[in-house]
Amino acid sequence: MKILLVDDHVIVRSGLRGLLTSVAGSQITEAGNGKDALQRLRQDRPDLVVLDLNLPGIGGLELLRRMLLEDKALRILVLSMHAEPLYVARAMEVGARGYLSKNASADELLAAVRRVAAGDRYIEAEIAQELALQAVSPGHSLQDLTERDLEIMRLLAKGMTLAEIADALGIGYKTVANTCSHIKSKLGVTRTNELVRLAMMLDVA
Repeated sequence: MKILLVDDHVIVRSGLRGLLTSVAGSQITEAGNGKDALQRLRQDRPDLVVLDLNLPGIGGLELLRRMLLEDKALRILVLSMHAEPLYVARAMEVGARGYLSKNASADELLAAVRRVAAGDRYIEAEIAQELALQAVSPGHSLQDLTERDLEIMRLLAKGMTLAEIADALGIGYKTVANTCSHIKSKLGVTRTNELVRLAMMLDVA
């Protein structure tokens, strides 16, 4: 089984590589950002991708979407520092097959890899419980945001201008500006600097 590890921290990739070598027949490649990950995807055609959401340049949700456009059958397991139900729901909506926080144990990671590789879905137990509870409760206003909205908020929180965001996402400046206007409307804010502060407070970055 070919596994692609996508994380911008070398030490994290090294630890994952060491752990995943115990999976029989695994061939492991690595990428530290979205651009390299897409190149690896095209060259190596992995069966499974272990993906971090917090990446430089192309963010994890956007990369997830682009990877599935390249290969609809690709199995993607998200391994992220973000355990909030919002991120999990978005990742699964976009097409991830599994989701783990970086607090998960080594045993649970291996179980998730095997389950996702076999075509099943896997969500960390504590996160799955939060998702179930949230389904019963009224949704947060952030639930109205699309993955593109979240991606733009993430880049705003990193201090990027609208022009830089447009370039990073490969879309027009007007598209970014219009999307920001829609995000403000959804979240009830009027100024871009308020939107940036909100993104940073909510740890969208």
